[in-house]
Amino acid sequence: MKIGVLINLTKNVEADFAKANELGIKTCQLCCWDLKLMTDETADMITKLSEKFDVEITAFWCGWSGPVIWDFKSGPNTLGLAPKEYRFIRMKELMGGLDFAKKINVKDVVTHAGFIPENPSSTEYFGMAEVIKHIAEYAKKNEQNFLFETGQETPVTLMRLIEDVGTGNLGVNLDPANLLMYGNANPVDAVDIFGKYIKGVHGKDGMYPTDGYHLGEEKRIGDGRVNYPLFIERLKAVGYEGAITIEREISGEKQIEDIIYAKEYLGKNLI
Repeated sequence: MKIGVLINLTKNVEADFAKANELGIKTCQLCCWDLKLMTDETADMITKLSEKFDVEITAFWCGWSGPVIWDFKSGPNTLGLAPKEYRFIRMKELMGGLDFAKKINVKDVVTHAGFIPENPSSTEYFGMAEVIKHIAEYAKKNEQNFLFETGQETPVTLMRLIEDVGTGNLGVNLDPANLLMYGNANPVDAVDIFGKYIKGVHGKDGMYPTDGYHLGEEKRIGDGRVNYPLFIERLKAVGYEGAITIEREISGEKQIEDIIYAKEYLGKNLI
């Protein structure tokens, strides 16, 4: 397994590629929330930066427009493809993300699907499954995979949706911290549940929620509740050979310090 880092597609993207190269990090996931940047000119620039700094882009993380509230009260009504009022436009935006990823020669496209309904017999579940099938079929025409970042749903709920859609190109970007921060699973157990569907992994740490309305706190890798030695052992056991992409959702010098620490910490546990 390689160690990567999440790079955000912003005006500072060249500096972030340069920093990854300086730190000896050879892979990244490229994340974009500013959809206006998904142009041919940007794609050409990103391809050149990847080559210039010798950083392979393993996945494109695609955001979407509209409100985004990361909590348990407003999250179900704002995140991903769950809210009906944003579903169609976000489907189109994610298809645009697939096309952009193809231009930069990236096969895996990741997003948060939102709060997937637990009841597979509900109309809400069928509605989400239908739109995800449209996206997955579009990805298949592009010879791409469409990956769900873990978090808002239990592993079994997400696995059920993947099986029900059944296009063969759906998978999981396993974020162990998100599973904890949403209170939905122990990440080590989640590896066993997802198994062959794991196509990407985030290197991130966190805590369980302490109340019923707010997510648990993100932590520096090694300071949270993810048992990384056991987590990595289980990833190896299910045959995962991809990158572990460090994600630290803070900014400034502390973010760089924590990324350096995470790289060293993960390196020791990958031996």
